[in-house]
Amino acid sequence: MTKEILIKVGQLYDVIVTDLSHDGLGIARIDGFLVFIKDALPNERVVARITNAKKNYAHAHAIDKIKLTDHRTCPPCSLFETCGGCQIQHMTYSSQLEFKKSIVIRNMQKFAKIEMPPVLDVIGMDDPWRYRNKTQVPFGLDENGEIVAGFYKSRSHEIIDMPSCLIQTQIADDIITEVKQIACEFEIMPYDEATHDGLLRHVVLRVGFKTGQIMVIFVTKTSDLPHKEELCQRLITNFPAIKSIAHNVNPKATNVIFGDETNTIYGKKYIIDSLDGLEFLISARSFYQINPVQTEILYKLVVDYADIGADDVVIDAYCGIGTITLFLARVAKSVYGVEIVPDAIFDALENARINGIDNANFEVGKSEVVIPRLIKEGIIPDVIVVDPPRKGCDIALLDAIIKARPTRVVYVSCDSATLARDIKILIEEGYQLEMIQPVDMFPQTSHVETVALMSRK
Repeated sequence: MTKEILIKVGQLYDVIVTDLSHDGLGIARIDGFLVFIKDALPNERVVARITNAKKNYAHAHAIDKIKLTDHRTCPPCSLFETCGGCQIQHMTYSSQLEFKKSIVIRNMQKFAKIEMPPVLDVIGMDDPWRYRNKTQVPFGLDENGEIVAGFYKSRSHEIIDMPSCLIQTQIADDIITEVKQIACEFEIMPYDEATHDGLLRHVVLRVGFKTGQIMVIFVTKTSDLPHKEELCQRLITNFPAIKSIAHNVNPKATNVIFGDETNTIYGKKYIIDSLDGLEFLISARSFYQINPVQTEILYKLVVDYADIGADDVVIDAYCGIGTITLFLARVAKSVYGVEIVPDAIFDALENARINGIDNANFEVGKSEVVIPRLIKEGIIPDVIVVDPPRKGCDIALLDAIIKARPTRVVYVSCDSATLARDIKILIEEGYQLEMIQPVDMFPQTSHVETVALMSRK
């Protein structure tokens, strides 16, 4: 009889947890069979119930903890065990930072083939709570037909009603509670993913930590938003910090939050926030780092690692709305930000304008296309900065970087596995890895941001 038949859903096992997965699950083996256990930490002995069994591995939940580790703490959130938002809230914060460093080291060893990677200790937060400036809350109905708003249960699309989230801002909690009450009063029906019925899909909030300005975005299935005027009036009366309310339409049967159409229904198209003295216009769909306290640290590291002189030319690939670009422009001769999203470049140009920065240039297009053209035009970069999405750099962009031969490459990454993959390619083409500095942008979760410095040999 094969092991996958022996390991069945519902069975209980007394196991010793030996490791932690990259997403914060305890790892144990049952007769050599790999089991990932929620709410279990290394060196703990737990009774685990199998919740899902595959051919080569299974998932389980720790239902009884026989021996605990000193790395464990009591999660302050009562919904931790069911919510999928925070994976490691049951770890002491110092242990979270050690765990995240170990993730980066392991990925460098596995994917970059570097036995002793130069990974520094993770820069943590003094207060690792209430740090998110963006809240995305799905709306739905519970089994009794009552409106719920919260986050998805771990590994599911079941919405957990959540009156408070300890990594979101308090005012975001309060606004979501108010919207839920308004939706109940006006009978604004939530969207149902299974049937594609209903209207209200998500409510998204953006909060300027420095300015206090708030944007509320309603995401609906159709262009109709019932009681729009009353809705706006109620929100701005109860929450004067709201400076913008937008309506996004997403008619597709998808779990992607935003659709293509966004209209401002109250106030301005933007809210304003600031980082290290620079002001940024933030629209409904702008990319803007979600932890502003750590973002200032992260961007200052980028500038420090870039080691830019007054005569240096810098290219910022994946520049978004120009946040990193403008940090770099304060010390460089000139900076060229490249981004494929036209709306982001429009915002970047506006951000340069309102900050009085005239040595930042922005271009719409793929970096792997724009960079070779800039070089042909005589713009030779001394430094290239990349901050790609989770999937890492396109191979064509890495080729463009290698051909551009900048003295230094500064790589900002939210996924150290794809970072390691790309670092390996750059090393093979003549660059050396100087250091990697992890920054804890996402406390209580298993995610970690990194800044890597590479120099040409």
